[in-house]
Amino acid sequence: MIVGNQHYRSIWFDEQSQHVKIIDQRWLPHRFSIVELTNRDAFIAAIGDMWVRGAPLIGATAAYAFYVQMTKDPSHQSLDQTYDILLATRPTAVNLQWALNDMRALLAPLPEGERPEAALTRARQICEQDVECNRMIGVHGLTLIKKIAAHKNPFEPVNILTHCNAGWLATVDWGTATSPIYHAVQEDIGVHIYVDETRPRNQGAQLTAWELAQQNISHQLIVDNAGGHFMQQGDIDLVITGTDRTTGSGDVCNKIGTYLKALAAHDNNIPFYVALPSTTIDWSLSDGIAQIPIEQRDGLEVTKIWGKLGDGSVAQVQICPDNTPVANPAFDVTPARLVTGLITERGICDASKQGLRELFPEFSHD
Repeated sequence: MIVGNQHYRSIWFDEQSQHVKIIDQRWLPHRFSIVELTNRDAFIAAIGDMWVRGAPLIGATAAYAFYVQMTKDPSHQSLDQTYDILLATRPTAVNLQWALNDMRALLAPLPEGERPEAALTRARQICEQDVECNRMIGVHGLTLIKKIAAHKNPFEPVNILTHCNAGWLATVDWGTATSPIYHAVQEDIGVHIYVDETRPRNQGAQLTAWELAQQNISHQLIVDNAGGHFMQQGDIDLVITGTDRTTGSGDVCNKIGTYLKALAAHDNNIPFYVALPSTTIDWSLSDGIAQIPIEQRDGLEVTKIWGKLGDGSVAQVQICPDNTPVANPAFDVTPARLVTGLITERGICDASKQGLRELFPEFSHD
């Protein structure tokens, strides 16, 4: 995507410095910061502390972590330790485990001396595959926007509600839920995006709003609880979210609050779609509510909030009484029955075992 007048990906290997670089998302939208990840501990912090976030980007970051670690210690012990340590950083997003399994399966049979180069090559491939998957999600999702636009006044935009950030910043490029939006803009189809703030980390307010502004896309920030109201008023044509893990039966696990948006959309007969690359599908699971582990994060994310002060400085402030007990689940599960369809790199399907089986027969199991 474009920041200023320059194209960026969320993670890349810098040929000049020979280092992996990321956009440090902790400081957006107030500061655009690029950092180098030069050792395994830095990758652990980047994933666990959410310098990077979003299931596809987490997987890509983990792949590059293997490369950096293999340049320092390509031993079998180092390989296994890297796998175990990274797996523990974020338990919900299945792309992390997918990337770790992929890298370990590739590297384990190789002689130690061949592991660094092989790891770098594969990490780059994973990133390129992610970009292409997300581009194709946009191609397929664009058909939904075109159908809605065809039934509207030519001067009326298609109004789309998003939740959390499933944009370019959550992937290597294009995004998942935003990819159809970016494709629509490229074809001069008018869109207007209602951006959920997405407490507690405000990834809609801080990331999606910033991202859309960088691309000059019409949008408005709304509080999380306003989505149902706008649906009732007929202001929303379509809901598109991302997902961190989707079961083989079509249940969707996404940022906390997604389930409530799906309920409101269902009650108001508004299509609710989920955009995802197939690496986000956990084919081993059939019941998202019972089987998907829900990450419980630090209560400080709820009790404190970052923002810009009147003098332009950025600070963290507390919004509740001292010592307030906190529950902070990072995700919830939307049952497949509330999902109109899944937008994947191979097309759009029903959120069901049969629907997924038709698009991905190689992963189907009776």
